[in-house]
Amino acid sequence: MKMKTYRIRRPKVVVMGGGTGLPVILKSLRNQGVDITAVVTVADDGGSSGQLRDSVTSVTPPGDLRNVLVALSDMPKLYSDIFQYRFNEEDKFLANHALGNLIIAGMSEMRGSTYEAIQLLSKMMHVKGNIYPSSDGSLVLHAVFKDGTTVRGESKIALDRKTIDHVYVRNQANDDEPKAARKVVSSILEADMIVLGPGSLFTSILPNLMISEIGEAMLQTQAETVYICNIMTQKGETERFTDADHVRILHNHLGNAFIDTVLVNTEKVPEGYMDFDTYDEYLLQVQHDFKGLRNLGCRVVSTDFLELRDGGVFHDGDKVAEELLRIVYEAKN
Repeated sequence: MKMKTYRIRRPKVVVMGGGTGLPVILKSLRNQGVDITAVVTVADDGGSSGQLRDSVTSVTPPGDLRNVLVALSDMPKLYSDIFQYRFNEEDKFLANHALGNLIIAGMSEMRGSTYEAIQLLSKMMHVKGNIYPSSDGSLVLHAVFKDGTTVRGESKIALDRKTIDHVYVRNQANDDEPKAARKVVSSILEADMIVLGPGSLFTSILPNLMISEIGEAMLQTQAETVYICNIMTQKGETERFTDADHVRILHNHLGNAFIDTVLVNTEKVPEGYMDFDTYDEYLLQVQHDFKGLRNLGCRVVSTDFLELRDGGVFHDGDKVAEELLRIVYEAKN
């Protein structure tokens, strides 16, 4: 008698955010048998990305997209090192630009679209998964503070260290409300799991959710939604925040509770370890409020997710990926 065989569908996992935390998680998930889609913020207006978005009309900020391309690529290390190479400060015109940023900018201009450029580069770089900018045009992040004042621009939000009430985004080109890039909404609605973070709450995660189509999709999706809470508080963004405060801000911005599970690091950062000159945006470890998280309707997974390297504090990508896989396969069964 011939045995029946069953094909198990790979779980669809959408990881959304920006900054340095997103590539860490993606790199660890890349070879774990899941169908990955990365949705990447396009509101960065500082450094090389900011200069290029102001110089090339068809490009969105390329820095976060560049790092995600490398994280999901199977390129030999030499090729990824070339793509990540950053010109020296003394190089005047090219100073501090990453070569990959210039390639993305050039291909965006050639194709007339950053979305199309990233799809082409994904094929060239043998990317495992899908990479979509959250919107196909550059966005401007606006913050409204508790004292009623406002500021325009992601890089300026933390400067005065005021308490943020809420943020919103507008198109850089015409100040209209932005639209989600192609396939972003359908990816969210078809996902088995959506992962937010790790990353800056107001400047890496919320710029994606404040695109109304994405926010609405997050409230409609049946996917398990997981938030990876930051390990450290950040100057001018999340000063004195608990883990529950992070989730409360997310819920308030969408007007409804939508986070199902929160991953919380419980390992202490050794006293005197942090290099605050290099990582000058960080303050103290995020304090725990497990009761507050449960009152917000969240399941809490708390354990050691900490990785210490180069004087900085990071999430251990492999430990986080292991937990995410456990959650998504539980959700599917």
